[in-house]
Amino acid sequence: MNAKDSDKQETQEKTNNIQQKKSNKPIIDNSDIRKSSKEKLISKNLQDEIFKELIEKKSNLDLEIKKLEEKQASLKKEINSNFSGQSENIIQQVNGFQDYLTGALQNLAQSVEKLDLVPQPIIVKPSPLDEVIKEEKNDAKVSIPALADTFKPDAQLIKKCFDNFSNQPDFYADPWKLRRSLEDIDIEMLEDWFFNMGGRGALESRGSRYKNILISAGIISILGELYGDQFQTLILASEPERLGEWRRILQDSLGLNREDFGPNSGIVLFERAEGVIERADRLESNNEVPLIVVDASETNIEVPILQFPLWLAFVGTSEEIYEDLELV
Repeated sequence: MNAKDSDKQETQEKTNNIQQKKSNKPIIDNSDIRKSSKEKLISKNLQDEIFKELIEKKSNLDLEIKKLEEKQASLKKEINSNFSGQSENIIQQVNGFQDYLTGALQNLAQSVEKLDLVPQPIIVKPSPLDEVIKEEKNDAKVSIPALADTFKPDAQLIKKCFDNFSNQPDFYADPWKLRRSLEDIDIEMLEDWFFNMGGRGALESRGSRYKNILISAGIISILGELYGDQFQTLILASEPERLGEWRRILQDSLGLNREDFGPNSGIVLFERAEGVIERADRLESNNEVPLIVVDASETNIEVPILQFPLWLAFVGTSEEIYEDLELV
């Protein structure tokens, strides 16, 4: 083979290699390029739509939060305007109920401890019909002292107590002595109850339970001086909250402890008139002196209460009773 044929063969091989490389080069499809661009556009539109929807939801949430904040501010304003005056009364009622409940549980525990579980022998008394009763006429006249003269022998001591009540309050006085001072109108009411009513009668309410309890505390203090340990006070109020106020104010104004309130103590609290009557009968049978005090909220007084020698009922106005019922 000559040089010319060799160059020709080499040129042919180069040509074949170039054609082979061209045949191996990937072919780009224009339809794929268009499809990819369309998908990217759809994805972008979808993202824009989702982003727009999120912005709208955020705006709606911001608007709802603003409305809720305005409603909260309105409710706070309404609560402050409607209940600011009632908060103290509500607190007093809650505290009064707690005091009453605590004292009632203590009294119940003491009563259970003192129960006599030993059966008592039954004593059968002969019937009065089995005896012949001979009545003798007695023409002697029995002098009954006037009701207003009941406390006349002790007038000097009672008026001395009135003078002490008019002075500055003695916060360190002995227990069962009044530690608060009374107004002139309170002293006049006490004087009327002792010397005109003879310790049995109704007084017009002073307009609040606190003032009525202070007057009662003055009476308890004086009767304690007259009768000592043979004297017990029975308080009647038909709601636990009211009895809780009586306990708290009497405890404060007379320097008492919780132990002074109970069935065998100086002051007993009752929700029902039946319990008061039963307790007063028992005290009288033991030659003790009961004082019955009826709260101004009681609209009716049982007739048996009026038979006892010492009782005091506060007469509240219809408006006062209505307001008291609204708070309970």
